[in-house]
Amino acid sequence: MLLFFLMRYQTTNNRKKVVLTTLAVLLIAYYFCLPKQLFNVPYSTVVTDRNGELLGARIAGDGQWRFPAGDTVPEKFKICLTNFEDRYFYYHRGVNPLSLGRAIIQNIKEKRIVSGGSTLTMQLIRLSRNKNRTVWEKSIEAILATRLEFRYSKEKILALYASYAPFGGNVVGLDAAAWRYFGHPADRLSWAETATLAVLPNAPSLLHLAKNREALLKKRNRLLKKLFDKKIIDETTYELSLSENLPDEPLPLPQIAPHLVSRFHKNNPGKNCISTIDKDLQIQIENILERWNYEFRQNDIRNIAAIVIDVKTNQTIAYCGNVRFLDKDASNQVDVIQAERSTGSILKPFLYYAMLQEGDILPKTLLPDVQININGFSPQNFNLQYEGAVPANQAVSRSLNVPLVYMLRKYGVPKFYNFLKQNHIAALPKPSGHYGLSLILGGAEAKLSNLSNAYSNMARSLLGLETAYQPAAVWQVFNALTEVNRPEQIDWKAIPSMQKIAWKTGTSYGFRDAWAIGVTPKYVVGVWVGNASGEGRPNLTGAKTAGPVMFSIFELLPASKWFEQPMGQFVETEVCRQSGHLKSRFCEDTDTVLICTNGLRTDPCPFHTIVNLTADEQFRIYETCAEAGTSIRKSWFILPPAWAWYYKQHHPEYKSLPPLKPGCGEGNYQPMQFIYPQGNAKVNLPKQLDGTTASITFELAHNNPAAVVFWHIDNEYIASTTDFHKLSVRLSTGAHAVTVVDNEGNSLSCRIEVAGLNATSTRQDR
Repeated sequence: MLLFFLMRYQTTNNRKKVVLTTLAVLLIAYYFCLPKQLFNVPYSTVVTDRNGELLGARIAGDGQWRFPAGDTVPEKFKICLTNFEDRYFYYHRGVNPLSLGRAIIQNIKEKRIVSGGSTLTMQLIRLSRNKNRTVWEKSIEAILATRLEFRYSKEKILALYASYAPFGGNVVGLDAAAWRYFGHPADRLSWAETATLAVLPNAPSLLHLAKNREALLKKRNRLLKKLFDKKIIDETTYELSLSENLPDEPLPLPQIAPHLVSRFHKNNPGKNCISTIDKDLQIQIENILERWNYEFRQNDIRNIAAIVIDVKTNQTIAYCGNVRFLDKDASNQVDVIQAERSTGSILKPFLYYAMLQEGDILPKTLLPDVQININGFSPQNFNLQYEGAVPANQAVSRSLNVPLVYMLRKYGVPKFYNFLKQNHIAALPKPSGHYGLSLILGGAEAKLSNLSNAYSNMARSLLGLETAYQPAAVWQVFNALTEVNRPEQIDWKAIPSMQKIAWKTGTSYGFRDAWAIGVTPKYVVGVWVGNASGEGRPNLTGAKTAGPVMFSIFELLPASKWFEQPMGQFVETEVCRQSGHLKSRFCEDTDTVLICTNGLRTDPCPFHTIVNLTADEQFRIYETCAEAGTSIRKSWFILPPAWAWYYKQHHPEYKSLPPLKPGCGEGNYQPMQFIYPQGNAKVNLPKQLDGTTASITFELAHNNPAAVVFWHIDNEYIASTTDFHKLSVRLSTGAHAVTVVDNEGNSLSCRIEVAGLNATSTRQDR
């Protein structure tokens, strides 16, 4: 008997263990039955402006308009959805037995499924599993729904449902549906619009805008009636809601800053992306570009890009990568803001800055502006004119090519190359030797985004927000750039309402790229005009196309006072009024100016010297020839002969040195200089039809207008010239020696190398 009781006790104990173990397994299975991630689907890329306003979106990888899941649901939609789908939502724990029982009874009576009895939580589980609707699947949904209620709050469950519910066609989620059907965000839906979307997920394939519209309208109105009966909406709202029409068809999503949206989609696919764009400003600028594009297209110039940067925040507030994004023309899809394009002259202010801050130049230092030939490289000014010598600040503001080539040659190509790379102005993928001196004339490529950011960083240095640039040098650069002639020769200084803007244009070789970038203390505006395909067009220049667009944009932006002059950044010193160099001991006309500290390293004026003249100042004499009381010493501004030859054509006040007095000359003075070509030059000449090279024109400057010059090539006399010393000859390829002798016995020589080309040579980049 005792054994019996022991066995019975053991059996009962084992049963308890089995039951407890089973319960434990079931609890563990219940705990882990719900996947950590309910939905594993691709999402649309959604891009908003700085205030959360939608700019645009890109469809998800599976072809659905499915915005990334949100955390909140508008109150109107909560009310409409729960009243239509699950009025006891806030009272059950995932399953409503009463609803299930009522559904079973209805289905038995009708002998077909007329009601599922599913709660919103169960529907959410069904959406996540996407299984066939069976009794077994319904049971699983019920179990998982109760588990989901333990994991998430009611608000989170509603947010998930609103994010993944189908709304017909390829529209998934409330946010996408609100935009596709009503053209605004979900939190701005009216009661009628909200009710429409609340009834759609119930049967999205049956209730459709293009079919069964009547059934959809009835369901919407029944829901509105229920809200009215429950006093959730008043009578006026109810009547107005009933009068609202259903949308006719899905609407396209906004296409604001489409190239920026595409860029976000490429870099952050399937994310909600908040940009720094100001939507209202973006729309206005896009309209400006459309108007200008209509005008430019008359000349077959098809593309424009523009960017606006807030200087203080260093954020991009407008981004127009191109125009006519939806056109079939593939070039309109190109985001030109991120495209590498030939820089033209847009880099010149950076070279000017670099030389100012390192003490290689002063703002008004005279630079040569004459014909040059450097190993076959013969740059020309855009207007094909030369002025002999121009101040550095004017060379930059007027975008003269020749003086800037001289500047780069002095500064050093490798050094400037490194400056551009270190300041992220241009990528420059090839070695510095590949670009050479053409680097300053458009021989390199850069992005509008990088260039505009570089100008913004310069402006930020003047506001004390950036340390990469020296404020004093930036101040002088910007002062030079305010002197750039505005479109249509507007005298902005005479119009008080027009704000001060430092700006620079650029035009690439072949009229393929037109640039304009402007700076104020508040904004940087960068504009590119051209054809994304690279096709050049006549009159496609920065001044005629990009400049006017840039100023149109500035007219939209709030004006601002000019930058404050940097304090403690300058030193006061005397400079020669004529040469712009530091004052030398022979300079008599000087100005006291502020310069960068390193500017004290520059050379004193090399152009003023003391000369001995006869009493009537008609002749120069050597000091040993001077007789007491019959000669005078005078400071004279003397430019090199080649410079002077051009300079005096634009500066009638320039006085050439008087001729030497016969028998009493200064032995080391050279009155002649080759204008073209200069010594040790390499000249590329095209071949003619007969196989010979084309002729070359030598040009010489002489200080004495009455001089006669005799020309010799390779020790053979060729001809003599008077007045204008030009000589055209045809030379064979190879090295040649050129010697000139004037009627006073002064001689000058140079060597050149002639190289033949198979085709007509082209002009250098501008």
